[in-house]
Amino acid sequence: MPNATEILQADLAGFATASAIWSAGGLVAFPTETVYGLGADARDDRAVARIFEAKGRPRFNPLIVHVETVDAARRYVTWSDAAEILASAFWPGPLTLVLPLRADAGLSPLVTAELPTLAIRVPEHPVARGLLSTFGGPVAAPSANPSGRISPTTAAHVLAGLSGRIEAVIEGGACAVGVESTIVGLAGEPCLLRPGGVPVEAIEAALGMPLARHVAGDPLVAPGQLQSHYAPGAPVRLNAQDRRAGELLLGFGAVDADMNLSPSGDLIEAAANLFGHLHALDARDAPIAVSPVPEVGLGRAINDRLRRAAAPRGA
Repeated sequence: MPNATEILQADLAGFATASAIWSAGGLVAFPTETVYGLGADARDDRAVARIFEAKGRPRFNPLIVHVETVDAARRYVTWSDAAEILASAFWPGPLTLVLPLRADAGLSPLVTAELPTLAIRVPEHPVARGLLSTFGGPVAAPSANPSGRISPTTAAHVLAGLSGRIEAVIEGGACAVGVESTIVGLAGEPCLLRPGGVPVEAIEAALGMPLARHVAGDPLVAPGQLQSHYAPGAPVRLNAQDRRAGELLLGFGAVDADMNLSPSGDLIEAAANLFGHLHALDARDAPIAVSPVPEVGLGRAINDRLRRAAAPRGA
């Protein structure tokens, strides 16, 4: 375990240092358009095992592999017509596809939790793309936070949770999308496994068909499906129309709140603010109430994260 976590700049020197750390089996957190990811060489068993150790993440929870191009993704999974449609429409970007793992993929079995499928995406953030280009290989990267806690959207959030447990973090500013990628399963009937940065409606329009839905309680087949996840230390109450005694209110729309995801009711702004506002309210050590958020567009992803944040711990 490293003695201290180095802060690297998002430049060629920083990319070279991060790549060298990955090549040596170390861990580097880096920004994507969604949240900061905790990266390691996806081919290195010991490095991937260190991701689980640093986060306290259960080994049965698979990881997303990040690659620079669609051609690189095809090296690791069995491609399909649906994958081609969605990759053409949304990559690079906040969409993860779960596809059958190729027998010759050469990835650590820890990445997939020994499932026959792989979650893979091509990120859009220029820092992530620069790092992947410099490294030249697949990077396994869940969110760079202790398992089950609020996801990080700044380097400061990463350091608050993982300082001293990882080698480095790239300082890349705040993440623009602010919620994790949408995950679509394509190993069978196209299925929404997790709402996220690409609205479900846009995916269904691209495919020309509705997505099936993953049912709560079904076996985990992708990251981000644990019932209790993205959670602050304090209790969270959803769909709050008021602020009870002792609570902090996380508002949405024209409400009097301690912090507001979007006073104008803009779901894009709300998604970008979600985890940052939860971090700030959690630091005040009081129960958190949350205003209702519409269940449309990015609101589906916001509500998914809020429901998991409010779920009983250990669920």
